[in-house]
Amino acid sequence: MAHNRTSLGSKWKAKPAGLPLYKEKPLAVSHKRNKIVMLFKGFLVSLVLYLGFYVVTNRKSTTSWSSRQEEVRQVFLESWNSYRNHGWGTDVYHPITEKGENMGPKPLGWMIVDSLDTLALMDLPDQLKQAREWIKTDLNYHFDYEVNVFETTIRMLGGLLSAHHLTKDDLYLDRAVDLANALIGGFESPSGLPYSSVNLETGKGVKNHVDNGASSTAEVSTLQLEFKYLAKLTGEAMFWEKAEKIMEILDNNKPQDGLVPIYVHPDTGKYQGSLIRLGSRGDSYYEYLLKQHLQTKEQVYWDMYRESVAGVQKHLVRKTAKSGLTFIGELEHGIGGPLSPKMDHLVCFYGGLLAVGATNGLTYQEAKKQPFWNEERESHFKLGEELTYTCYRMYKDVPTGLSPEIVVFNEEDNGQADFFIKPLDRHNLQRPETVESLFYLYRLTGDNKYREYGYEIFQSFVKHTKVTNNQGEVSYTSLADVTQIPPRKRDNLESFWFAETLKYLYLLFDETNKIPLDQYVFNTEAHPFPVFDPEPFTTGWRRQFTKVGQEKQKETHKISNKKPPQAAPANKPLEEQEKEVVKENPEIKSPPKESEEMFNILE
Repeated sequence: MAHNRTSLGSKWKAKPAGLPLYKEKPLAVSHKRNKIVMLFKGFLVSLVLYLGFYVVTNRKSTTSWSSRQEEVRQVFLESWNSYRNHGWGTDVYHPITEKGENMGPKPLGWMIVDSLDTLALMDLPDQLKQAREWIKTDLNYHFDYEVNVFETTIRMLGGLLSAHHLTKDDLYLDRAVDLANALIGGFESPSGLPYSSVNLETGKGVKNHVDNGASSTAEVSTLQLEFKYLAKLTGEAMFWEKAEKIMEILDNNKPQDGLVPIYVHPDTGKYQGSLIRLGSRGDSYYEYLLKQHLQTKEQVYWDMYRESVAGVQKHLVRKTAKSGLTFIGELEHGIGGPLSPKMDHLVCFYGGLLAVGATNGLTYQEAKKQPFWNEERESHFKLGEELTYTCYRMYKDVPTGLSPEIVVFNEEDNGQADFFIKPLDRHNLQRPETVESLFYLYRLTGDNKYREYGYEIFQSFVKHTKVTNNQGEVSYTSLADVTQIPPRKRDNLESFWFAETLKYLYLLFDETNKIPLDQYVFNTEAHPFPVFDPEPFTTGWRRQFTKVGQEKQKETHKISNKKPPQAAPANKPLEEQEKEVVKENPEIKSPPKESEEMFNILE
């Protein structure tokens, strides 16, 4: 503004005589008056410039996020067109060699079905129509092939159910029922826990070919949103009961402090090993505790979720020495053993989960006004913010701006960086977990920094994962090493690039609040389901132990934050467990009688 005043002031200098007075400033004007007029004009110019800057800046801000959302849409289309032109209908696509292949003798719709709701949300009717036609004419699940129950449920069943909800097209629901009937045989084990795989034609469950036949904990406990929503849509109780039975079996193990080992055996229903982590094979167990509560408001899952968060805070959360970054480690030998500072990128889902769990999907400011808000929820939200920032730094602090699959954090004050990356962990599969949490945190806080973080990550994906063929067609692929520039590429595009990563980025930049978080819950593959009243279905089981008074409380925050519910030791007879727990914890009693209204029992 000083420069403008000088320019304006220069006009007051005397000019040669001879001009009419109205064209010439009089030489006798007082200095005081000159100064007042000059200041007034300077003020007017400043005001005009400020208002112009304000209008332009705000217009630019609105336009910027819309244009950035369109950038994401275009990247999706580039990837999609490459797949459509060179690998259409196949389950696996290699964008560098431009080849597609199926995982079995016939296609499962791995790419197409997983992408349906993204096509709908991005308003791509032509592409959605083509995908629907392929599903109508080419997709069936009646052939001799073993599929992973978990992956097929979250991607295929979840994708079909979400597409049905968003489009109201019954074709997708019909295919979902066909698939569910093929998968349900995998639940027929001695314990009721699903086998790792199932034969689509025979319906026979197949044990895991490694790990002594054990299933991963995450896999058996990440089927519930899908099968319970299908039960609601069809009225078929079997889908609901099978899904609920799994949770009863797992909780009857009474894991200490809500934390569970990552393997469980379908023959016995018992956990195997002692490794506890929120990364691979463990992650979505914790995710679906909360999301089952959000989906149907069943109290038991909120209780289990709260216990698990308390356990995470107590046993797994640490900070780096250099920057104080919050991370979640692993207990290789269970509770009581040393903490490993290793963290999978998969754990980055947890920041967003904590935030949406704390607020019930309301904005942070709205949630703080609700009767349920308390110190515990505040601590959950803050931990979610801190962890999400750490995950952003896992991108920002790497040469390519893209996170590796795994990092090891540094707790020692030795002058070293906050984390390091082992040679075998340097790959990037275009995973969604960090942008997922950024999406949640932006929706809940309205803070544009989360959008900016997301756009930085998006730009890094575009810059380093893009591949272009000889005809100028563009696609995107996974990376072998994010620490090198240019990075070495892997010739593979995962379906979650379409289903999750680009969807969450698109929604992060959205201005219309698509998929409100208090009305929807995303499954672990980013397929949105609406929340619903579970009637006529009910939880169908009750926990073996409960805190005094919990059966009557209406709000979960009434449980003491200072002393969370304790868990009974595992692998002992039930009666012995009851005696030990009651003796050590006077405030804990045996479950209420069936006449007490703590849990609804399925009739």
